[in-house]
Amino acid sequence: MTGPVPSAPVRLVIARCSVDYIGRLTAHLPMAPRLLLVKADGSVSVHADDRAYKPLNWMTPPCTLKDELVDGAGTWTVTNKAGEQLVITIESVEHDSSHELGVDPGLQKDGVEAELQRLLALHVETFGAGWQLVRREYPTAIGPVDLLCRDADGATVAVEVKRRGEIDGVEQLTRYLELLNRDPLLAPVKGVFAAQEIKPQARVLAHDRGIDCVTVDYAVLKGTDDPTQRLF
Repeated sequence: MTGPVPSAPVRLVIARCSVDYIGRLTAHLPMAPRLLLVKADGSVSVHADDRAYKPLNWMTPPCTLKDELVDGAGTWTVTNKAGEQLVITIESVEHDSSHELGVDPGLQKDGVEAELQRLLALHVETFGAGWQLVRREYPTAIGPVDLLCRDADGATVAVEVKRRGEIDGVEQLTRYLELLNRDPLLAPVKGVFAAQEIKPQARVLAHDRGIDCVTVDYAVLKGTDDPTQRLF
C-alpha cells in the first residue's frame, strides 16, 4: 500500500527483517525477528522482545508507507515529510494482522477514586453544613469538574476528588477554576481539593491558589467505620 496511514487500522507484523534509517544520520539493524507496528495515527515502529515499550527505531506521523512485499518478502519504505526514510527489508513474515481499535475512552479514575467521588456526591455535607450538590461531572471545555456544589452561603464551589492529592491535581483544579470564573452565572467560584491523602507540597500550592484542602475518610463515607466508636 502507498499513501498516508492514519485512516488504517492498527497493523501488527512479526517478521524477520533488517532496518535502515536514512536521514540526518544513518543507522542499521541487522536481520533478525522483530515486531513491526503500524498505528492508525500513521506512525511506524520496530520492536524487539525487550526494552519494554521503547522501539528500536520508528517514524512519527505524518508519513507514508510504501509496501512492496511479494509472497511475504520485500521492503517497506516509510518516508516522513522531511524526506527521512525507514527502509525495512523483510525476509519472511510469520504473522500479519490488522485490528480496528476504535476511539480510546482515555484515562479514567480507578475504582476507589470513582467510588470516593460518588460517595462525596451523596454526602456533600462532608464539606460543611448546608452544602448542596449542583452536579457530578460538571462539563467544561477542558474536561468535567468532579463535583459542582453550593456552600451554605450559596457560593459556587468546584470540588476536585483524588485518592491521593498531589500537585498535578491542584493544577488541574486551578485550570477548572479559571474557566468556571469566566461564567457570570457561576462566578465567583471557589475551589476545594478533596483526597484521602494530600501531599504537603500540594497543600502549600493549594493554599497559595486560595483553594481549600479536605482530607476525607473513605471507610467512614462507606459506612464501614464509625469514628465515634474508636478507642484511639
